[in-house]
Amino acid sequence: MMPSHTTTPITLATALSFAFSLPVTGTQAADLLITNATIYTVNPAQPWAEAMVVDQGEIIFIGKATEAESFSSETTQVIDLNGKFVMPGIHDVHMHPLEAGNLAAGTCMLEAGRDPETYHEEFIDCAPRQIGTNWVLGWGHYIGDLLDTARPPIEILDQSINDRPALMMEFTSHSHWANSQALEAAGITADTPNPPGGIIVKDPDTGQPNGILIDNAGMMIEANAHKKTPQFMDLMYEGLLENLELLAENGITSAVDARSYWTRNHHTVWQRAEREETLTARVNLALWAYPELADDQMETMKSLYSNNPDRLLRINQIKVYSDGIVGNTTAKMKAPYKADLGLGIEGNKGLNYFNEERLTTFMTELEQTGFDFLIHTIGDQAVHESLNAIEKVRSRNGLAVDRRHRLTHVEIADPLDLPRFQQLDTVADFQVAGDWTFPEEYAPEGELIGDRANNPIPLRTVYDTGARITLSSDYDVSPMNPFIGMEHALTRGTEALPDLASVIEAYTVNGAYSMRQEDRVGSLEVGKLADFIVLDQNLFEVSTDRISSTKVLATFLEGENIYQAQAFP
Repeated sequence: MMPSHTTTPITLATALSFAFSLPVTGTQAADLLITNATIYTVNPAQPWAEAMVVDQGEIIFIGKATEAESFSSETTQVIDLNGKFVMPGIHDVHMHPLEAGNLAAGTCMLEAGRDPETYHEEFIDCAPRQIGTNWVLGWGHYIGDLLDTARPPIEILDQSINDRPALMMEFTSHSHWANSQALEAAGITADTPNPPGGIIVKDPDTGQPNGILIDNAGMMIEANAHKKTPQFMDLMYEGLLENLELLAENGITSAVDARSYWTRNHHTVWQRAEREETLTARVNLALWAYPELADDQMETMKSLYSNNPDRLLRINQIKVYSDGIVGNTTAKMKAPYKADLGLGIEGNKGLNYFNEERLTTFMTELEQTGFDFLIHTIGDQAVHESLNAIEKVRSRNGLAVDRRHRLTHVEIADPLDLPRFQQLDTVADFQVAGDWTFPEEYAPEGELIGDRANNPIPLRTVYDTGARITLSSDYDVSPMNPFIGMEHALTRGTEALPDLASVIEAYTVNGAYSMRQEDRVGSLEVGKLADFIVLDQNLFEVSTDRISSTKVLATFLEGENIYQAQAFP
């Protein structure tokens, strides 16, 4: 059973007052005593400690081991860590544990970089194994492979699967490959116009859809395959439970589901986990803003809003895509792409899901309810437009509003826009866990955007402006393991963060701020909740190239052990 979450919120000032008022020899018997540890608190006023005392999920003492002993009684659980490293629980403020864990999301696992004509045997094998839907679903191919086929991709897929709809998601999730029955089920014909933020690719000679659906066109057709039947929802729930175990195993105690499809009832799966007390992390849901739906969708979003800090689950963010990605030339750029993939994009500068004007409208309305926005921005024009929207909203709603909007990805940005993150008090959320995020691995994008690919993901540049930054995984696009991200954030050449402390802040207190819980978690201080992890090595004592090998020995949520490795004392 999870904690009851009835702790009264404590301000930092009250917490510090409480800390200084504690007697050196405690009289309050506690539930848990962590002692003989190396505790990195992420509290600049007291960075290091030897012991921590927890009662009813709350930290009541942190400091010297000799002083902590007086809080122990016959009922206190005492854990001697023999010098092991302790730090606050990780915050991953951009991940997709529900989508990634969906057991009905697909059985066809494709390999990127192959000729699509060679997938026939995989399709024959995987199609009968699909569960939860009458569609055949899969994932993993590369959009470039489909664009180079000798015959229309729809014919290739039809040859293998022709008895029911089939839909394969590209490994970036920004395009889909459909067969004829899938297009028919979605009502897509030669006369169907492109939806906002998407492209229905058509044969230049016949005008018929060729099976490639770019960005939102693919997301819309995917909704037809994801049924809201009891079986499908149960499969989503089972997959979520598996991913919650992975979160705990990776030391993640707080996370943001960065794309909650509320028309598919994604939020109800999370609510079930909270109701059945299987939710083992603090989770904020970011409701998906649908480009194809009218603006009155905001009324439904408002009705779903919940922000009770005593609950593990809150629905208090909105996910908006400003643009697509560089790889299929849908990231919105200030200058045209160097190559044209033949997708018919006007000006060959990418596309908008939400343009600046509509984004401003949504933000102006929904931040008054309390929502924070998580805005997908890959291209430099998308970054520019999104910052413009935030600036306009600040003017319309006033500076008194406690807004905590953040731009995520920020892969390509105009240097002139980077100081605006600090000026507009906007969080920059970066993902660097994937190997492809290193500058040298990003270089092939230069074929599409030229010199703009030379300095992707300006992590250090934004940090140096004084802006607040967070680091996240975008799981399962990149590995969930936060220690890979930590190592990569320190090994990015001129764009590496200056030190480990700044990296840990991005994964803890800054993430807590983005989730509106920095007064409760994110650092280990008196008055805060005891969300912490125990590691097998001291991150400050190992070489940088060993950080990624770090293992979590135990994860605690409000003082309750939710994960324990065999090596844990």
